Amino acid sequence: MSDAAPLGLPPDLAPGTLRLIPLGGLGEVGRNMTAFEIDGQILIVDCGVLFPEEHQPGVDLILPDFAPIRDRLDDVVALVLTHGHEDHIGAVPYLLRLRPDIPLVGSQLTLAFVEAKLKEHRIEPLTLAVADGDKETLGPFTCEFMAVTHSIPDALGLTIKTAAGTVLHTGDFKMDQLPLDGRVTDLQAFARAGEAGVDLLMVDSTNAEVPGFIPTEREIGPVIDQVIAATGGLVLVACFSSHVHRVQQVLDAAAAHGRKVAFAGRSMIRNMTIALEMGYLTAQEDTIVDLRTADELPKDQVVFVTTGSQGEPMAALSRIVNGDHKIHVGPGDTVILASSLIPGNENSVYRIINGLMRYGAKVVHKGNARVHVSGHSATGELLYTFNIVNPRHVMPVHGEIRHLVACGSHAVATGVPPQNVILAENGVVIDLAAGHAQIVGQVDVGNVYVDGTSVGELTEVELKDRRILGDEGFISVFAVVDTKAGTVLAEPTIQARGMAEPDEVFGPLVPHITEALVQALDGGAHDHYQLQQVIRKVVGRWVSKELRRRPMIIPVLVTV
Repeated sequence: MSDAAPLGLPPDLAPGTLRLIPLGGLGEVGRNMTAFEIDGQILIVDCGVLFPEEHQPGVDLILPDFAPIRDRLDDVVALVLTHGHEDHIGAVPYLLRLRPDIPLVGSQLTLAFVEAKLKEHRIEPLTLAVADGDKETLGPFTCEFMAVTHSIPDALGLTIKTAAGTVLHTGDFKMDQLPLDGRVTDLQAFARAGEAGVDLLMVDSTNAEVPGFIPTEREIGPVIDQVIAATGGLVLVACFSSHVHRVQQVLDAAAAHGRKVAFAGRSMIRNMTIALEMGYLTAQEDTIVDLRTADELPKDQVVFVTTGSQGEPMAALSRIVNGDHKIHVGPGDTVILASSLIPGNENSVYRIINGLMRYGAKVVHKGNARVHVSGHSATGELLYTFNIVNPRHVMPVHGEIRHLVACGSHAVATGVPPQNVILAENGVVIDLAAGHAQIVGQVDVGNVYVDGTSVGELTEVELKDRRILGDEGFISVFAVVDTKAGTVLAEPTIQARGMAEPDEVFGPLVPHITEALVQALDGGAHDHYQLQQVIRKVVGRWVSKELRRRPMIIPVLVTV
């Protein structure tokens, strides 16, 4: 993160030393995954996805880069999952495609969400359910699990004890003192770990720039209740498909006002069905109905709960805005966006809001009402954590660069020596030996794109081409040349797509292409690729000067 010289490859791992390699989640909000290795065995914590931004057109998901451990998967003793959000479990199917029998360790709800996801990929996993206070020995790693409060039930933090030292991994957490399920973050467990000695604290930094404390979830219920009470038409609530607590609040408010609730979106239906069956979600009899039944009810008797609060193009809410869904909104209806705004999704979410308001619907969101509180600790809670745990070293995780830096500064403010704050990005290798942690090198990791059925085949080069096509359009040039005679046999033809100008505007360009090809042929350039490059250069220069554009240029050259 500094202007220092690039890090080299790490040295061979010494016996009795614990090595950490973050494969995702550092420098970004998403695809959290860290590999821990000691004495030839590997423990993985989390395996999530990152959702694409607008500059990544056509991409469905972004996975952690498994490359540093791909050839070592037989050495993996387990994959520990801290909770059931997509940015922590979404990439599990792609890892288990490489080795299906990696044991999965997590809470009951987390494993249920993962198992349902894996079923769609036709993978039957090996699982080990754990709960608060449980201790499990996984190869050379002794893991002790602790309750943490987050925006999903059954979230866990954990300590990882090894011969090299102890790591406390908070997972995603906050210190809500009045959580809906009564399950508070176990600060006593944090304190016990601190008293025993924590050599490295890996701490959630997502809200490190937010001052104070995160409000309690209980403040959201009355607001949702008031919005539903004041709406004469239908109510549509969009939230994360794993946010069981938020859905519970919607169910309670809907029942209080005599409304039925219907779920929309495949992942929402799947996850809420699991939560109901396992008792994490409760509803009065007949409150939940299917979409077909809800469609036949008067508008003022139904609440829809959908996916798509981040503006995802294929989610239910986006399809509603595009008129491609059986749910329709209009004047008198209210849409509640009950989620935080993930960095990078701003434009997509605002487009959704504008689209809904164009239909005449009222849109209630975090910016104009308290319909969501974050699941991540703010500054006050982080300071408490550092003081309670009193770690020797601190490594902020789960955040963009600004979050990691802010979190590190809070650690220093509580007395952690600056040199003991490890600010790292994906691929940076940290070794812990005899209680001392330091950066020792870096391995090459990048973005792994899921694009339809392909995984990892899409490269940055193709993404650049897609951006150019989307922003500037393309020009195709067809030419026929006789390489022996050194002549152009047919006048080049030009066609443009995605550009405002008609094809006729390129008339003055044609003789320039012909002249350049003849000069190249006279100079002995008979190679097909060389001649294509001549066309690209001439067309690119002319279009840049005359039209102020930089389109993709596709030469189609026939040689005889």
